[in-house]
Amino acid sequence: MHVTRFADAKTYEAPGHNGMRMLRLQGREAGPSDVMWLGMSQLEPGGHIEPSSAPQERFYVVLAGEVEISNGVETHVLGQWDSCRIGPNETRIVRNASSAPAVTLLAMALPTTT
Repeated sequence: MHVTRFADAKTYEAPGHNGMRMLRLQGREAGPSDVMWLGMSQLEPGGHIEPSSAPQERFYVVLAGEVEISNGVETHVLGQWDSCRIGPNETRIVRNASSAPAVTLLAMALPTTT
């Protein structure tokens, strides 16, 4: 078992993420993991992730506020407890278009090793 206390979670940076504070909760530098990592993002009003994709699928859960998520073709506004899957190599754009902060939980597969 590996426990990460929220107060001890480390911040991390990611390219193309603006107006956001991101915390690693499990996996990667936050502790052992075989297949995935877990993070939390606090998005200020106007905070966003520029269009990008990754070879791993990702799951977002909105814990507070509202977040607009798009794949460049369709756009959805997610509220508290709503979730979204972004498939492998699918473009994703995330934005807090509201005037209040928002919080998301991210679960993402680790890169595969060959």
